[in-house]
Amino acid sequence: MSKTFTKLTRPAMRKLAAGDKLNEHGITFERQANSDGVFSVNVMVDGQRIHRVIGRESDGTTRTQAEEFIDKARQDAKAGRLNLPKGRKLALTFSEAASQYLAKLVQEDGKDLPMKGYRLNVHLTPFFGDTQLAKITTFDVERYKKQRGSELVVRPNGPGGKPSVGGETKPATINRELAALSHLFSKAVEWGWVDHRPATIKRLKEHSGRITYLTVEQIERLLKMAEGDQNRQIHPFIKIGLDTSMRKTEILSIQRKDINLQQLVIYIPKAKAGAREQPITADLGEYLAAYVATLRPGEQWLFPSPAAKDGRTVNLDKPFRRCVLAAGLDVKQVVRHTLRHTAITHLVQAGVDLPTVKRISGHKNLSMVERYSHQNGAHIQAAMDKLSERYRVKTSF
Repeated sequence: MSKTFTKLTRPAMRKLAAGDKLNEHGITFERQANSDGVFSVNVMVDGQRIHRVIGRESDGTTRTQAEEFIDKARQDAKAGRLNLPKGRKLALTFSEAASQYLAKLVQEDGKDLPMKGYRLNVHLTPFFGDTQLAKITTFDVERYKKQRGSELVVRPNGPGGKPSVGGETKPATINRELAALSHLFSKAVEWGWVDHRPATIKRLKEHSGRITYLTVEQIERLLKMAEGDQNRQIHPFIKIGLDTSMRKTEILSIQRKDINLQQLVIYIPKAKAGAREQPITADLGEYLAAYVATLRPGEQWLFPSPAAKDGRTVNLDKPFRRCVLAAGLDVKQVVRHTLRHTAITHLVQAGVDLPTVKRISGHKNLSMVERYSHQNGAHIQAAMDKLSERYRVKTSF
């Protein structure tokens, strides 16, 4: 960081013609044909050559960040952070590590595998790619966060079934991808691929916006539209979501054998927070009994799809949006997860204590349930009225 630069200066970089480059102290700056500039480093650290593209001038990358990267790499080398586990010669790239990670999780019966695979294959692996797992730095992770935050969201099933683009990637989405990256790092240490987590991962601050939920009148309209829809599976899907707060994948993965109508529970073997029994209402129990009776004898799934790979439906997005529109609701505000928000919000507003709500919703901790207590303050005001009434009680002596 204390080196003096005589060639790689700001004025010199500005004067570079397209295709020309400057190199000094292991840092290279190249001016591209589109007039953008790219910083890269090529240095020897702890007997290993590190050649890495740091970033583009248009993304806000500077020479200082390239210097910081080299300085960090050398500090890590002194602490032994670049050494692979003793007795092993693994030098897995991130791409190789991600592939093996997913394969081993299948053997270990890991949780949330479809979404972990999606986040790795679609977002994380294309970014980290051929970088050795042990050499990923905190700076690399920060670059990933910055790039993802500036990307537009592509929705494969927009209006008319066509892809639509709009809005930047939300912090919550990026945080879920960072969680998958963090879990990969932890497993890499556990499996001996690296001797410690290669980088520090700092989550983004998520916006605490209001939760969208349906009123009782809106629920009735949506169910009525679903009942008359051409897709016979959309009504039970919405009904189960509203009556249980179950997530989309949990609902569509229900097998007939997992429904216990005597005890009024649905067993969820691969829920997000671990296997659990989902309580259901007596009304939903009667509804499911009638619905199951319409299925083919011996049918395994509650939402069968013979043409699908697993023999079950995995997506009801189109009929769901169709019903939302038919009910006069905003498809941008009312999404599949709104069913879960609605059930939890109404439980809280009905005065159900938060630990019980947590038991029903399957959340990992109470803090995730507490945010629902702020929706529509009517129940809160009712509680304050009870406190006021108690203070006004006259005591007779």
